[in-house]
Amino acid sequence: MVNLTPNPSYSLTIHLRYPNRAGMLAAVTSAIADAGGNLGPIGLIEQNRKTCLREVVVNAYSTEHAEKITTALKNLPDIEILNVSDRTFDLHRGGKIYIQSRIPLQSQGDLAMAYTPGVGRICKAIHERPDDVFNLTIKGNTIAVVTDGSAVLGLGNLGPEAALPVMEGKAMLFKEFAGLEAFPVCLATQDADEIVAIVKAISPVFGGVNLEDISAPRCFEIERRLRAELDIPVFHDDQHGTAIVSLAALFNALKVVQKTLDTVSIVINGAGAAGVAIARLLVRAGAQRERIAMCDSQGIISASRVNLTTQKREFAIAASGSLADAMKGADIFIGVSVPGVVSPETIDSMARDSIVMAMANPIPEIQPELVADRVGVMATGRSDYPNQINNVLAFPGVLRGALDCRATAITENMYLHAAQAIAALVSSHQLDREHIIPSAFDERVAPAVSAAVQQAAREDGVART
Repeated sequence: MVNLTPNPSYSLTIHLRYPNRAGMLAAVTSAIADAGGNLGPIGLIEQNRKTCLREVVVNAYSTEHAEKITTALKNLPDIEILNVSDRTFDLHRGGKIYIQSRIPLQSQGDLAMAYTPGVGRICKAIHERPDDVFNLTIKGNTIAVVTDGSAVLGLGNLGPEAALPVMEGKAMLFKEFAGLEAFPVCLATQDADEIVAIVKAISPVFGGVNLEDISAPRCFEIERRLRAELDIPVFHDDQHGTAIVSLAALFNALKVVQKTLDTVSIVINGAGAAGVAIARLLVRAGAQRERIAMCDSQGIISASRVNLTTQKREFAIAASGSLADAMKGADIFIGVSVPGVVSPETIDSMARDSIVMAMANPIPEIQPELVADRVGVMATGRSDYPNQINNVLAFPGVLRGALDCRATAITENMYLHAAQAIAALVSSHQLDREHIIPSAFDERVAPAVSAAVQQAAREDGVART
C-alpha cells in the first residue's frame, strides 16, 4: 500500500515567473492542489509592473508525485519554471555535521597551550592517570556511531557510503537533544570479527558506542562481544532504543484501555533486532512470556520449526499458523516488520480495546485511517500521525546518562528505568488515546531519561562516578 500523504521527505522548492496580473498566483496554487500537493511557504522574490518572481514550497508523497506536480505547473499558460530543487537533497549537500573548535586560537600563547609544547604536559598526565582522559579530552562526551551499512533503515544492505547520511543524522540528534558530540564510523566490512576488532581499536577516543543499522543476527553477536570486551557503554539503538520507547508507549496505552501488562496477550511481527529486544524488555517489565507470540515472514515462530536462530528459538511457542491466526483475540499488536501486512479484518479479530503499534517505516503494517474506530489506541513510527514511536526519545538520554555517571556497561534495568521516565512525562490529564508518548521535541525527555539511567546504573553497580 502506497502512502498518499504529502510530507517533508519529498519537499520541493520551485522558483517561477509569471505575468503580474490578477489570478495568476491562484492558478498556481490550484494546479498544485489539483495534483495532490501540499503547499508550504510562498515567498515573493521580485515584483515589477510586468512580472512576479516567486518561491513556492510544496510537499509531495513520492518522487513520481513531485514530478507530476512540476509537470502540472509547466502546463499552465504564461508560467515559467526557473528552477526546481529537492529540499531534502539540498539539506544534505556538503553533509549535515562539522567539527568546530571549543576554544579560540588568537595568540602564540593560545597555540602553545592547545598544542606544543603545552599539550605534552596533558599527555603525561593521562599516561600517569589514565582516567583523566575522560576529563582532559573529548572522550567523556563523545559517541562513536558505528555501522556496516548492512541494514540501512528499511532499505536493506546499502553499504557504508550509503549509510553515512543516516549516521550523520544520528550524530546531529545526539548533539541537539543531549549535547553529546558524536561522529559517524561507517565500516567497509561486514565481518563480525573485523567490526569488533576495529571498534575496540578506536575505543580510546570515545566514551560510548552506538551501534546502528547492522543486520540480524550479526548485530546480536557484535553487541555481545563488544560489551564483554570494552569498559565503555555499548548501545544498539535498533534493538534497545526501539524497545525502550515501545515499552514507554505501552505503559501509557495500557492505562488508556485499562488493562495490565501481566494479563495481556501480545503479538510481535518482526523477529529481527527490534522485535527480539522489545520481547525481552516486555518480559523484564512484567509481561508473561507464554502470552507473547512472535511472528516472522513465515507466520508464528513455532517450536516445531527447524533452523531457528538462537534469538527466535528464545520466543518460540507451541502454537503455529499465520500472523492473522496469532492476532485473533490478542490485546496488543506490535509491528516492526514490513508495510501492509495487516488487514482491517485482522484488527477486528483482536480483543476489545486493542492496542496497535504499527511501526514499519515509512509505511506502517496498516494505515491508521483504516482502523481509527476499531482500536483502543493506535501508534506508528511516523511523525504525521498521533503517538509516534520515535527512538530519539531514548538514545540521546540513555547515552547522556551513561556517560555522565561513567557507566562501564548498559543494563536491562537502565532500559526499564528509561521507559518509565519517558512514560511518566505524560501526565494523567494529558493522557488519552492520541497522546500516550511525549513529543520528540519535549525538552524534558533527555534530562529525565539521563537521570533515570544514572539511578539504574548505580543500582546495578556499573556507575564509576
